[in-house]
This record gives sequence, C-alpha cells and structure tokens, in this order.
Amino acid sequence: MWLQVSLVYLSCLILSSQSQAPDQASLHRSNDPAGRCHYIFSVASPEESSCSGSSIKPEMDGVLSRLALLEALVTQLITGADRGAGTGVGANHEEGLQEAYAQVTRERNQLQQDKEHLDRQIQELQGRLAELNKEAESLRQTPCLHTHTSGGTQHEIKPASGMYINPPYSSGNGAYQEMKAEVTEVPAPHLIFEGNHNLTGCGKLLSVGDPVLHRKADSITGKYGVWLQDPEPQGTYYTNKTVWRIDAVGKDVRQLFAYEDIDQFSRGFPMKVLVLPEPVESTGATMYRGSLYYQRKHSRTLIRYNVTSESLVSRVELPQASYHGQHPYSWGGYTDIDLAVDQQGLWAIYSTNKAKGALVISQLDPETLEVKKSWETNIRKKTVANAFMLCGHLYTLASYAAPHTTINYMYDTATGTGGAVSIPFKNKYRYNCMLDYNHAQRKLFAWDNFHMVTYDVRLGRMSDDSS
Repeated sequence: MWLQVSLVYLSCLILSSQSQAPDQASLHRSNDPAGRCHYIFSVASPEESSCSGSSIKPEMDGVLSRLALLEALVTQLITGADRGAGTGVGANHEEGLQEAYAQVTRERNQLQQDKEHLDRQIQELQGRLAELNKEAESLRQTPCLHTHTSGGTQHEIKPASGMYINPPYSSGNGAYQEMKAEVTEVPAPHLIFEGNHNLTGCGKLLSVGDPVLHRKADSITGKYGVWLQDPEPQGTYYTNKTVWRIDAVGKDVRQLFAYEDIDQFSRGFPMKVLVLPEPVESTGATMYRGSLYYQRKHSRTLIRYNVTSESLVSRVELPQASYHGQHPYSWGGYTDIDLAVDQQGLWAIYSTNKAKGALVISQLDPETLEVKKSWETNIRKKTVANAFMLCGHLYTLASYAAPHTTINYMYDTATGTGGAVSIPFKNKYRYNCMLDYNHAQRKLFAWDNFHMVTYDVRLGRMSDDSS
C-alpha cells in the first residue's frame, strides 16, 4: 500500500514539474536532414534573445532532487514494511512456541500424576501380596485335620474326652491303614467344654488362639469400627449367621451393614444397609436378641435399635457415665462406654468422675436399658487397651498396638474380686480398636487396623481356682 502511495506521489511531482511555467519555455523535437534528432528549447520572453542552458539547469536540478527525495522515501517505506512484517512473523512464531511449551508441560504433569498413582497401586498390591504370603505360610504351618477313609467315605476322627488320637498311618500302598490311639491324662482345668459337658458354655479363660482374618476394609472409613454376630437372635429374617458391621470413622456414623453370612461378609456383599435414627459414638456397640445396642454420639445416652422393625425401642442415659473422651481406653477413639454381651446378659463397661477413671461394670436390663447392678474395680480405664465380658468376668487387654501382648486383668462380678492374669494375645495388625466375646460362637471378635478378625478361646472349669 505504501508503494502505491509513493508512485502516485511521484507521478504528481513529475506532472507538476512539467506543468510549471507553461508560458515561459517550450521544448521542441525534430529530425535534421541527416536523420538525427534535435531538441530545441525555446524561451518565450521578450527579454531573452538567444538559447541559454542556464534556464533549464535549475528546473532539472529541482526535478532530480525531488526524485532523489522520493526514492529515499520509497526505500524507507519499503524497509519499514519489511521490518513490520518480520516483527509480526516473529511474534506469531513466539506465541506458537509458548503454546507448544505449555501443552508439553501439561502433558508432563499429567504423566507425573499417573506415575505417582501407579506407584501407590504397586505399593498397595505389594502390601497385599505380603499379607497373602504370610497367610499362606501360616496355613502351611497349621496342621491339617486328618480323616480316616473307609470304602470311599471319609469320616472325621474325633477323640473321646481325655484322649489324644494320632493321625492315621498309611502303609504306603493305600490298601492298609492303621489308627493308633494313645490315652493321655489331662488335668481337669485344661479341658475344653464341648457338647453337653457344660450347658452354659461358661468357664475361665485359659488361652486365646491366633487371629483369623475374615475381611479387610477397603477405605479410610474402615480404619476402625464394629463387626459382630448376634449370639441369641430373635425372628427368622436375621439369624446367628448374620454378620453386622459399622464403620466408625466419620462425623455422622449411621449406617449398619447386614451380611447374610460370614462368606458374604468376606466377599463384601451386604444384603441390606440400615440407617440408624441417631449417630453412633465409637466402637462400643453390640448385638443381642435382635437389637443393636449403642451409645449415641456426644452423650451418655444408650440406644436400643430393633433391626427387624428398624425402629428405636429404648433410650436412656447411663447415670454419671463419662463420655466423649473423658475416660476412654488407651487407644482413644471416644471409647468411654463399651457395651458387651455374654452368657449372663447385657453389660456396660465405662467409668465415672466419682470413680476417678476406674473401670465400672454395670449389668443392664436388655429391654429397658436400666442398670440392674454395678461394680467398681481398682484398674484405671485409660491404662488398658480394651475389655470384654465372659461368663460374668471382665477381662482387659494390656496393649492395642504391641504385636505380642497379654490379657492382663480379670474381675469376677460373682465374688466382687479381681486380679492380674497373663494370657498371651496377638495384635497382628497393631491397632486393635474393638474386642468383644460371642458366647454362641465361642470366639473373640476384633477390629485390628482395617482388619476384621476372630480368635478361638479355650475355657476351663469355673470351679477350679487353679485355672
């Protein structure tokens, strides 16, 4: 565009130079006889009598100076246009580079996030693999239950009371088998009560087996919680095989998961989820005769919730009971009130300001939740990790985190006396936040750092003091 303007300006200059002083001079062109061209410049002035080059020179000098100035302007305009075009191309190129760099940076950040996510998954899988390897090693070390085969039918070998039976011996060809029985005399306190030997199933706790894993929680809400079975269910919809679970991590814990049996529980397939009318406080809930008993959040109120009718049946305040972190177990978790069930009914394990943090045991009416009788022990609640009731006896756990700890104290509500005991106990996953006894299953149920486990127990005769 600048070039076009310049050309127009040049044309104007030339025309103006040709049109100046039309009355003063004229230029004539003609051929001479020899064919040469002659240019004649005439001055139409009465004062000039002959041709003179001095009159033409100023005009030509003016035209030449104007042409030189015009060329300089055109050159300057063309150079400026080229520079402007070059600047625009450079700017566009720089913007393109910046955009490409930003895109590469975003892709690099996304790849870094994907890598970190995959690294976390690898760590989790490695942890699970290590746990499975430990479980497999434990299973390999556990002796198998031997059977005696006769005529293609397998029969489980069960010893009579006071007898130990060696596994069957095979001669090698499979055609002949010999069973050797050895009678071993066993002291009475170490007998395990089975069948009709003890109709109540009561006895003093002698030992606790290794933990058996049934399920691992798959989210942070499952770090600690409650899982149990009803030892004396009522109705037909829920049975003693039904498994109940509450994840106790959260601001408003209300969900109660019901599983058909332990197998479905292990698979993680609940058959129903009940929504409780009031939020749950910590891990002290228990199941008994078709109802869930639990402490309401931020209060000393106890609630009885019927799982069949899905309704709140009873609620009452536990007199003088500490709550919400005043006197919890040593692991914390607002475990001020711990409800428990055994062969003798429903219990509350807690403390009061009057007792100055000592463990208090109260037997409750399962219908009204009213206190029937209370006992005050001489053990501080905050010094023990957890507690449970078994045959009217209170047992406490020394540590919730030590992998090898003990059940360290027992209190007998029948005699009002207690004392130290030392029964080995394993916290396999090192954060045991719930421990309850189920007298129908004759097992301890525990929630150990995302892991839901059970322990077999071994009982001796109640009347034997040496146990």
